[in-house]
Amino acid sequence: MLSVQQALVASFVMGAIIAGLRAAPFLFFGGRTTPAFLGFVERYLPPVAMTALVVASYASVRWLDGPHGLPELAAGTAVALLHLWKRNALLSIVGGTALYMALASLA
Repeated sequence: MLSVQQALVASFVMGAIIAGLRAAPFLFFGGRTTPAFLGFVERYLPPVAMTALVVASYASVRWLDGPHGLPELAAGTAVALLHLWKRNALLSIVGGTALYMALASLA
């Protein structure tokens, strides 16, 4: 367990790293056009990351045991439908998570 002083130091270091990472694009590319490679990464990395998260979330499901992945499938469907309906990532994630936790606790 961290002491209060250690927790404060760790929080400060994490905050400094996050602030530095948020400022880095402005420091490196301020006033210039960004390289084409970064445009490619900006366009295709979010869908690739989401695909990896979906695959990882279904990889550990035991399809032959228990509720046979029904909570996971229902929550995944809810996330997709909420996002198509409202186009709000926070609502989709919170709604899907709440549904999954409710279904998993019943199973």
